[in-house]
Amino acid sequence: MDYINSVDELEGLYGQVGAPSLRKVARRMTPTYRKWIMASRLCVLTTVGPEGTDDTPRGDDGPVVLELDPGTLALPDWRGNNRLDSLRNIVRDGRVSLMFFVQGSNNVVRVNGHARVTADQELRARFEKTTGKLPATVTVIAIDEIYIQCARALMRAGTWNGQDHSQDLPKVGDILAEMTNGEEGVQPYDDAWGARAAATMW
Repeated sequence: MDYINSVDELEGLYGQVGAPSLRKVARRMTPTYRKWIMASRLCVLTTVGPEGTDDTPRGDDGPVVLELDPGTLALPDWRGNNRLDSLRNIVRDGRVSLMFFVQGSNNVVRVNGHARVTADQELRARFEKTTGKLPATVTVIAIDEIYIQCARALMRAGTWNGQDHSQDLPKVGDILAEMTNGEEGVQPYDDAWGARAAATMW
């Protein structure tokens, strides 16, 4: 199998980029991009570090990020499994990307930038839930560019067509059992997951 080894060779296969694909790029929040991003309750955070790259979904019951100013977003980190893959990467290499989804829309909005992690009490307090819970830390993202992605990928996948394709998927317990030769996982793990998740949601 032959692989493509140069940008010139790659671009020769695809041709010229369309002007709208370049002209839609913003360097900071605009009224239309602000409206889109503030409607998003789910984003995917991508980071890079010495061990490689990492993607993680981030979700909330309202806007998934807070705008600190037109060039800066804040993303709370609610406690989870404490692997800290994304946060470890950011501490060592600040380059990040965010992909924002809004249920029902086949478009996504992408943000590329540089991030830092803070445990600043005042900033954390801005995300306080009615339960009194605060995020453990907040990732502050300086925006380099924002742009909207065309709808083709989500349209091909039928993402919002209302169909459920998850019935035959292995559960987390099944995967744990496979990876630990049966020492962990299977039904006890899955049975207890709902209560664990509810207790640590925020």
